[in-house]
This record gives sequence, C-alpha cells and structure tokens, in this order.
Amino acid sequence: MADPSTAPPLTRASVQAAHKLIEPYIHKTPVLTNSTLDRLASTPRADAELEGTEWAGRTPAKPVLRFWFKCENFQKSGAFKARGAFHAIERLKQEPGWAEGGGRERGVVTHSSGNHAQALSLAATTSGIPAHIIMPTISAAPKIAATRAYGGTITFSGPTAPERESTAAQVQSQTGARLVPPYNHPDIILGQGTAALELQSQIPPPTTLDAIITPCSGGGLLSGTALACHETGIHVFGAEPSFQGADDGRRSFLSGTRIDTVKSATIADGLRTPVGPIPWGIIYERKLVRGMYSVSEDEIKKAMRMVYERMKIVVEPSAVVGLAVAMFNEEFRGMVEREGGEEGWDLGVIFSGGNVNLDVLGELIR
Repeated sequence: MADPSTAPPLTRASVQAAHKLIEPYIHKTPVLTNSTLDRLASTPRADAELEGTEWAGRTPAKPVLRFWFKCENFQKSGAFKARGAFHAIERLKQEPGWAEGGGRERGVVTHSSGNHAQALSLAATTSGIPAHIIMPTISAAPKIAATRAYGGTITFSGPTAPERESTAAQVQSQTGARLVPPYNHPDIILGQGTAALELQSQIPPPTTLDAIITPCSGGGLLSGTALACHETGIHVFGAEPSFQGADDGRRSFLSGTRIDTVKSATIADGLRTPVGPIPWGIIYERKLVRGMYSVSEDEIKKAMRMVYERMKIVVEPSAVVGLAVAMFNEEFRGMVEREGGEEGWDLGVIFSGGNVNLDVLGELIR
C-alpha cells in the first residue's frame, strides 16, 4: 500500500480528508438509540451479580447513561473495516507510478480473520485490483464465504499473528502484491476514524457526546477514533475481552509497555490480535485514549443477547464488547457515576460489525 512515510499526518484534519476521499464508496451508517438499554445501564447491578467478581462486596455503581449506537454492522461488507480498506486502496491508486509499474495487475495482499479480509476484497474488486487474502483456518465459515464472494483469493494459515504474517510474506513474494495490513498503517487508521467522525455529526443538537467506546484488537478503530475526537472534549475508551489474555491492550496500557503477542480463543473472534505499534503510539504514547477496560465471555454474550432482544439488529460478539463494558464493568460504571453525576453521560458505542456465524448464534445468546 502507500508508503507510510508519504501518509498524511495522524490528525483529526487527516481523518476529515480521508472521509471526503472514501465517501463515494461507503455507507453513512445509522446511529440508533434504545431507551430500554439506557434504563438497564442506569440501574445499579444487584449485589448477587457482583459475587465471584473482583467487585464483590462493593456498593454497585449508579451511573446515568444514554447510548448512541453507531451501527457499522450496516456498513458495506458488514463491518467498519470497509472504511480503512477503501481509504488504503484510494491512497494506493494515487501513488505516483504504482499503476504504470504494474501494481494494479499484481494486486494487494493482507492477512485477516475475516472483516478486513472481506473489506479489502470488496475495495480492491471495486477498482479492478486482485486481492490475495490470508485467513486463519479457524476463521468463521460465513466470513470465508463472503471474502470469496467479494472477489478475494484465499490462502489459509495458522491462527496466530506470526503465522498469518509469515504466510502473507510468502504470497507477497510469489505475486509481487502490495501489502495492505489490517490495522498497523496510517491510511488504515485514518479510514477507520471516519466512523467516529460521522457519529459526532449525527448527534442531534443540543446534545453532545461525553465519550465514545470502541472494541480494540489491533487498534486501528480505537486509534482512528481517538484522532477523530482529538481536541473535541470527547473522551475515548477501548474495550476488550479478558478471556485467555485477549485484553492485551488493557494490560499494555496499565504497564506502559506494549504486549506484542496474544493467543486467545475468545468468542469475540475479531479481537484476537495484539495492538500494533502505530496504533499504540496514538493510544498510549500520545495519550489520546483515556482508558481500557475488559469483560468476560459471559458478559459479552449477555450484551449480545440484549442487542438482539431489544434492538432487533444483527451484531457479532466483537461488536458488543464496548456495550458490555458499560453494562457490567464496575470500574467503568463507577467512573461515569463520579464524573457524570445526576446528569450522566451521553456515550457513543461503535458496533463494529455484524458478521456472525448464524450456525452458532443460538449457542452464543442462549
């Protein structure tokens, strides 16, 4: 993809420029509200719910929360990843000499468990560019099928980040394709940040957002959101699953040292990747993200069921991790109670995608 050294600066203005570039290719996804979820989130949890957790014995928090859900599950290819993929392709097409030197015929290559795979396949095919996609063998079957349907040529790999990257390097060597990483590149980050940029413009006056919370895996969406909110007064938070150490971003944030490997079989299959160096620089080193929080597998399932029952929309487990934090993480809820007081917070929640395996959906929300 475009040389990182030629990328625009990582600023809010660059996110705005990215939005103008990709606007013809993406959906301006809706922002939904739900008074029932507001009420449930603003009701203190029962003491019994906290038994067996790190908050056992504490007085349950009493935050006041009003949700604004940015529904990227309605985005092209079913997830926010289309934003970064289209931005990367459009920037690559602008690179001097790329097309003339045979770049268009050699195509692009990436590694992804599913959402970026689908998004890049769609973005590349839209411009008549071959897309070589490395997917872990454990990827959800619907994501594999969709990637093929969007025109991607799939090569399978092992599940870990090093295995994916090694296979991608082999395919790149064989084809001469340009690598389009799933998160660790300025063009991807700026594209992902356009979701939060839109969200801000979709809140009806005089309401303004107090904060936005997004899922965090490689960190592209979270760091892009942080750029989109820079100097707006909107706090930005990251959310992760805790299962088998998938909360590497939270642990990195607390220790001040980026954890570069993670191996987890969390049901939030889009959040199994460690935070990349470039997103980390925005999230932690520039201090544009205020905090990171994690939730259990059961809490993710509960949040997912709430969305299906109360909002009647299709979301994948990764998409609801931010909502689960707001519903069940007493540390986060206590902070909202202290800082929001009786007025509370208007909280933007980015539903990152809706590419769920329908064969196992009943099990997930049982």
